Amino acid sequence: MLWVVLSVVSTAQLPSEPGIDFVRDIQPIFEVHCFACHGPEKQKSGFRLDVKSRALQGGDHYGPMVDPNDPNASPLLDWVKNQNPQERMPPPGPANKPLSRSQIETLEAWFAAGAPWPDGVDKTILIDPKSHWSFQPLASPNPLASIDTWIESKLLAQGMSLSPPALPMQWLRRVSLDLHGLPPSPELAAWFAHHHEEPEAYSRVVEQMLASPRYAERWAQHWLDVVRYADTHGFEVNTERPHAWHYRDYVIRALQNDTPFDQFIREQIAGDQLGQDTATGFLITASVLLPGQIGADEPSKRLARQDAIDEIVVNLSQSFLGLSIGCARCHDHKFDPISQEDYYAMQAFVAGVDYEDRLVDTPWAIENKERGERISDELRAIDRELLRLEPLARPNPQRFQIGTDLQSLQDLPVVLPKRPRVQPTINSERILPTETRGVRFSILQTNRLEPCIDEFEIFNPLGENVALSSRGTQVTSSGDSVAPDRHELRLVNDGSYGNSRSWMSNQVGKGTLTFEFTDPVIVERLVWGRDRLGEFQDRLAIQYTIELLGLDGQWTLVADDSDRNSDALDPAPQGSSSASNAAPNSTSTNPSSAESAAIETLQTRQKQLQNDRKTWQENQKAFAGRFRTPDAIHLLLRGDPEQPQQKVEPRIPGFFGQLGIDPSESEPKRRMAIADWIASPSNPLTPRVIANRIWQGHFGIGLVDTPNDFGIHGQPPSHPELLDWLAAELIANNWSLKSLHRAIVLSKTYRQSSQSNVKGLEIDADCRLLWRYPLRRLEAEAIRDSILAVSGQLNTAMFGRGYDLFAQRGGLSGFQPIEQFQGQGLRRMIYAHKVRREREAVFGAFDCPDAGQSTGLRRTSTTPIQALNLLNSVFTIEQSKAFAERLHREAGSRGQTGSRGQTGSQGESQADPTQLIKAAYQHSLCRDPTPDEIADALPIVQELGVETLCRALFNCNEFLFLP
Repeated sequence: MLWVVLSVVSTAQLPSEPGIDFVRDIQPIFEVHCFACHGPEKQKSGFRLDVKSRALQGGDHYGPMVDPNDPNASPLLDWVKNQNPQERMPPPGPANKPLSRSQIETLEAWFAAGAPWPDGVDKTILIDPKSHWSFQPLASPNPLASIDTWIESKLLAQGMSLSPPALPMQWLRRVSLDLHGLPPSPELAAWFAHHHEEPEAYSRVVEQMLASPRYAERWAQHWLDVVRYADTHGFEVNTERPHAWHYRDYVIRALQNDTPFDQFIREQIAGDQLGQDTATGFLITASVLLPGQIGADEPSKRLARQDAIDEIVVNLSQSFLGLSIGCARCHDHKFDPISQEDYYAMQAFVAGVDYEDRLVDTPWAIENKERGERISDELRAIDRELLRLEPLARPNPQRFQIGTDLQSLQDLPVVLPKRPRVQPTINSERILPTETRGVRFSILQTNRLEPCIDEFEIFNPLGENVALSSRGTQVTSSGDSVAPDRHELRLVNDGSYGNSRSWMSNQVGKGTLTFEFTDPVIVERLVWGRDRLGEFQDRLAIQYTIELLGLDGQWTLVADDSDRNSDALDPAPQGSSSASNAAPNSTSTNPSSAESAAIETLQTRQKQLQNDRKTWQENQKAFAGRFRTPDAIHLLLRGDPEQPQQKVEPRIPGFFGQLGIDPSESEPKRRMAIADWIASPSNPLTPRVIANRIWQGHFGIGLVDTPNDFGIHGQPPSHPELLDWLAAELIANNWSLKSLHRAIVLSKTYRQSSQSNVKGLEIDADCRLLWRYPLRRLEAEAIRDSILAVSGQLNTAMFGRGYDLFAQRGGLSGFQPIEQFQGQGLRRMIYAHKVRREREAVFGAFDCPDAGQSTGLRRTSTTPIQALNLLNSVFTIEQSKAFAERLHREAGSRGQTGSRGQTGSQGESQADPTQLIKAAYQHSLCRDPTPDEIADALPIVQELGVETLCRALFNCNEFLFLP
């Protein structure tokens, strides 16, 4: 059972207070004074008094109702006796009566006797939550059954039957909009019109559609709704996630390849271990606060981290299992058999996941890596050329003296060009080629705070960085200020730039780094910076020395700050991030005009290449999570990170059994373990949940109409046997989603007409028994895509960075919608850059999710703004014009689309208006117009042009609804 009956003194061992009987004296008090808030209908604070086991267990914020060691210490007595009316129970109110003194004395006597509560007297009988239908194993599949078997059986029990089949072209348009989110092409429509009576015609159409990438684009959107995919981080700042689109593309590719759904699950949880690097973007699709948006205090950081891990648990449980495990964060689940400890045990599986970009090994990333390497080669060549013009470092500048005798010698100022002053981004120290065993970099003063170095590079004459840890170079320091995976000693020579991959000293204003090589090397240049990405300028070393360890074991000074232009305590403005200090005004001798021109050309090219390299480096990343040693997870009292209780190890909710994972398992093995359990064919929830989602996609509502909640609070299935049959068929067909699509769209149930009838409406107005195909409006994306397809403007280019719907890709507010689109902006809407919690200006009104929460089922509304947007938007007007141009073009007319009043008589088409009307109906509705429709449209086309008809067709219900 979900509930726990705490140990109390047995009623058989404690004599009741004379005259005190629970049924006669205590139960009526509870019923009259307590049940309104703590009874069968409502259980405030998780406390109820209508069931013995739950009452003795206590509520969310207090302990057990009875303490065997101190019966008079009951929280219930404290509540009813409290002298403060605002704290006394029952609370003040017209419907609440406070207990009388005699009633309180009766309760006191009852508690003094040990609160004897006989078994079998409760009027509320709780059902064991473990017996809930969705937690039971799948029913054994009936080999003779089919989708139609189960549907017709239910209908027959109600004296009903399936509706007649839809007309062939209606079915074609339905299945095309359903599987592709687009109307059928004119070529397919023409073929099916002539071949639909052939035995294999329907199945040939379905196979063609399932093989098309348009299917994957359409059904990927359903999944992205569930996992709340967006291209921004959310919350108030809502900054851009520039590399999130990789996950969207992964989903499309997986569906296109019909990746088995169990493998689809594993890849999204542990794809970095399975050759699908970008799939783990699933784990971090939710909103998250970035480091700069979190308070600097430790409690704020702990709370933000808890929120981030919670979203991962919610995504896992809701998307795959259809359970609201996240509801047990602060207390045991109110309905499902999931304890608070179960919740935190689930957290432990993903406690090593951070919401960050990660370098990935996708074909896209590899191509960009190769481009970056070619750029690096060219940059090294430029550096070598600039090196010829870079002045040598001159530590302790040479000292000249003059005088008439040794006693009167005075320093003679030596005017030699100074090297550029220290820059936060990058600094180069050129020396004579010298063989050395090590390098020591000593920081003597900073512009403020502890020094920070993002990367220290040591180059040999071949331009190779011999300081890299990957070459075996060891680095030690005088002391470190550590922030894991951000400021660590190992990051100072890992080849990565930026503040987030740097070393920081633990001493204000000073620190030392020492590099030791495995074998002596020849060094001719040393390069270092505080933040190569240019975001930070504090913690900059402005006084320093660099020494080389000779083969004789002696340190020799080779560079310092003494020959650089002096620097104030605040750093100089950002300069070029060139790895060379060569410049027309900084060479050791006055350069010729030819040299100056060469330097300028080289530095211009260098800057361009550095920008390009940054782009290629960014293109190697995906927002797919960074993985590290998992956090220690503790059960948190009331979900408060400041009240940790016992440590919790990774395990699945107890009522599901045991997973058998070693608590010491590594981070990736933890994720693989939970993925394997979720994807196991013995887990009854997973196949039921996805089978229901597929069914819902085809019929508008699932067999379970709470697709994200298969728990006790969710709705039971309308056809439980059919749901289990679909789930079993999915597993039997190697978890192939296309196999389910195929079975559904070729069934008699799916091929029914959508026409209504009186009997059906009387018995089943909501069509849950599926006595006809349920009409429903297209989703926002399908409406926009269909308009583009019909107008001939749809750009079918796939994948890549999303196109813009707004003038900015993220930010606090002020999202100015883009009204006119061309090129990339005419791609399918799934490829739009999705700003979280900001609906698209025109089609967002059609119930388009804002990615704030998971959308397991899109609810359909009808509002005036929908009609106004679709009729008057710039998008609709432009696409209506493009549709008209297509009709004229296909009609062979040389005229333009012209409507009188816009293009004049010269723009009028020479095409037959009736033929234009027929073509418009064929393209948009996949049928010929009726004589009445032609009669209605003809004067409009003749007077205003076919563009007006096109606009009307885009707004008609027949275009906007699945037939």
